Amino acid sequence: MDMISELVHNMGHSTDQGFVGVSMIFIYFAVIFGYAVYRIRKGDHLGHH
Repeated sequence: MDMISELVHNMGHSTDQGFVGVSMIFIYFAVIFGYAVYRIRKGDHLGHH
């Protein structure tokens, strides 16, 4: 959790490129997390043989 708060804090002091970069990190994390939740609910992780 400290890493996320540090990213957000430093994002306010960074250049436009840094702000966009940190924003993309959060968007990427949200997409990966959302896809993982989707697969778990769908049951793809069970590996039907």
